Amino acid sequence: MKIDVHQHIWTAPLLEALTRRAELPFVRLEHDLTVLFLAGERPYVIDRNGEAAARRAALLQTDGLDGALVCLSSPVGIETLPREQSLELIDAYHEGALGLGDPFGVWGAIALDRPDPADIDRALDLGCVGISIPAGALGGFEQLARLHPLLRRLSERDAPLLIHPGPGGPLIAGETSLGDPLWWPALTRYLAEMQAAWLSFVCVGRRSHPELRVVFAMLAGLAPLQYERLCARGGPVGSHEDRRIFYETSSYGPSAVQKLTELLGAEQILYGSDRPVIDPNSMIAISRLDSDRLAESTREMLGETCVVAR
Repeated sequence: MKIDVHQHIWTAPLLEALTRRAELPFVRLEHDLTVLFLAGERPYVIDRNGEAAARRAALLQTDGLDGALVCLSSPVGIETLPREQSLELIDAYHEGALGLGDPFGVWGAIALDRPDPADIDRALDLGCVGISIPAGALGGFEQLARLHPLLRRLSERDAPLLIHPGPGGPLIAGETSLGDPLWWPALTRYLAEMQAAWLSFVCVGRRSHPELRVVFAMLAGLAPLQYERLCARGGPVGSHEDRRIFYETSSYGPSAVQKLTELLGAEQILYGSDRPVIDPNSMIAISRLDSDRLAESTREMLGETCVVAR
């Protein structure tokens, strides 16, 4: 089964919840456009017609896929809001995403303000395949220690973790200059967040959570390619040789995927597109990856009891 492990879908319950907000992040309808306003980035226009479940399912068929896992877009900053506000939006996200039905599975989301392992249980009991967490929340040893109870509960539940670019704390409105190109955060902040989360987990987190299966979005910002420098600076030898860490391909093409495959092995690579943020046809195509190896890697990441598309 060929699964895209990283997509986003803006469902009606989440958009409606964001429309009711008076503080960032929020959604506004302007001149027949649905516009997302968020701290730290430019406003984003959401194509509501293109987000319809039937339309997105049809795109999966066009891409040669059997299913997809959708997750909350962490750069929006929902997980880092005050707990009550965060939970309201996360509940709306879960309602909409889980309501999509086949062929979609769902990465659950949790509030980072006063993190509670019971939130993990609630998301998994709803039917989520695992949990996604913003990379910024794991971007240092102290931040990682704060999340140990959550990661322990994930291990106990035998569910995987998706590490997605996004802040570990509240963003300040206006941090992004209007002179910056639209792609600036994705090539600066996102990369730094993913690389710091990778270093934090492989150097410290793995010792505390030896059984946890982890997926790094966007090839962990190519952090494993820094392995030689990590060793030269006193980091742990063999930190990249971890068969329970997987890397999905979103926003990268054949050159980067090949380099990571040579270093890590094809069995650690998963397919992810980041649709609708990225047009997957402009990046690595599913047809460029070994279908049998990809299906086996996806099963190993999700666990034997998890079914995405039925």
